[in-house]
Parts: sequence; C-alpha cells; structure tokens
Amino acid sequence: MAAGPDQLFSLRNNFYLGAFQAAINNSEVPNLSPDDVIERDCLVYRSYIALGSFQLVISEIDSSAATPLQAVKLLALYLSSPDNKESTISSLKEWLGDPAIGNNPILRLIAGIVFMHEQDYNEALKHTNAGGTMELHALNVQIFLKMHRSDYAERQLRVMQQADEDHTLTQLANAWLNLAVGGSKIQEAYLIFQDFSEKYQMTSLILNGKAVCCMHMGNFDEAETLLLEALNKDAKDPETLANLVVCCLHVGKSSSRFLSQLKLSHPDHVLVKRASAADESFDRAVQSVA
Repeated sequence: MAAGPDQLFSLRNNFYLGAFQAAINNSEVPNLSPDDVIERDCLVYRSYIALGSFQLVISEIDSSAATPLQAVKLLALYLSSPDNKESTISSLKEWLGDPAIGNNPILRLIAGIVFMHEQDYNEALKHTNAGGTMELHALNVQIFLKMHRSDYAERQLRVMQQADEDHTLTQLANAWLNLAVGGSKIQEAYLIFQDFSEKYQMTSLILNGKAVCCMHMGNFDEAETLLLEALNKDAKDPETLANLVVCCLHVGKSSSRFLSQLKLSHPDHVLVKRASAADESFDRAVQSVA
C-alpha cells in the first residue's frame, strides 16, 4: 500500500530551519494518527523550548504523557536553570537504562542534545551513534564536528544522503560539514543556504548560515547586512550576536554593544567565556608589569 502524504512535513521543516513560531502557529493538522500526534506535540514543545518558553513546556507535560514528551520535558528542565542540571541528567540516565523505554529515538535524541551541551561528546554518542532517524544522524554530524572529526561526520552525512538526499536535515548537515572543511566547500555551503532562502521563510538560522559563508569568503559587508537582518528577527539570538561581534572586528567597527548583549542574554556562550579569559589574561599581564 502506498504511503499517504507526509502530514507533518511542513511542521518539521519549519522546526529544522528555525521558524519556531511558524511551527507552533501551523501545528493544527487534522486526522493525525496517535503516533503522529505525539511527534507533532514533541515538535511544538521543542519549538517553545527554542523560543525560551521552558515553564510552559514544564507545566503542560504531565506525568501521564508518552515517553517522547517526558524526554522533551526533561530538556526544558535542563535548560531552564543550572540548578536542575544534576537531577535532570540523573533522571535521563535512569530512563536510558530502562529496557522498556531506553531505546526510544526521541529519548536518545534528547540525551544526545543534553550531553552535547555538557560537552561530554562520548556520552552523547553512546546514545545517538546507532542512528535510526534523520534527526539522530544530523545530531551525530554536529557532535563529530564539535570533536573536530570531519571524517566521521562525512560518514554520517553519506548515510543521510543514501536515505534521502533532498531532506532538509541532509542539506543542513552537508552545509555544516562544508563549513568545517572550508576552502572551495564554502561556496557549496553558501548555495545550500541560498536555496533554503529562496524556498522557505527567511529565518535567523538561514541568515546566519549565509553570513558565516560570506565571512569565510571575505565578504564582510554582505555578512553584516545579513546579520543585522537576523538581529531584526530575533534580537537575543546568541549566534547572531556572536557572529556580529566577529564581523564588526573585521570591518573595523565597534563590537562592544553586541558583546554586552551576548554577555547579558547568554553568559555561558563560548565567545563570552573566551572574551572574559582574554580580559583576565590582559589584566594579569598589566599587573605583572605595573
């Protein structure tokens, strides 16, 4: 029997490309199967998490909800406060060790996301490396790139390309890998983001993707224009602010306002930590000379 149309295609696509509000607004899809309802609810709640609405997710998902939704609630708890991290990771490990639910793809995906946040990449891969869904493969690509293993990332990408070369996540993973490899691959990454911008709603994710390619190619003025457009869409997006700091330094403009915004909204961002470490090193050097 031929499969019917994929009713959640547009919702998934909005989520993957960072159009989180559009995903939420267009989530009322009729005649879904029970499994599709759970997938739909997971995508909607993960969109709320991406928008920073952690408490809404925590309060709406109760203890009777299905395992994938419980996993999404754990992610909201983990991200909502540093005080929750230890208890959340403990619950996550307990569930992953339960033979009845431990192999659930969404639970494994959330585990991968949490352990990637913790920079415990080996622990993340324990749960994601077996793959099974396009999202798990895409997360593997991200983890391997964080580990500076573009060779392993490329293997994961090949698996995705064999499954569905045109899938949005396959295209995104291809762009991430091209950016990591650099050189002539940067132009290919730019064309992927350009294709997204022509087909779908323009999002911070797409604009940042194009801007990073432009910076790699030395086109800092175009990058700045794209990043300011992204800032108009989301003034607190950490990647936009971080990329603007870098871009401003290259075009000879002050980056202090963007760095201040990043420090206030995302104090744990890698760029903030590096800037603080550099400030401390400078202060120590000055004191040693004084």
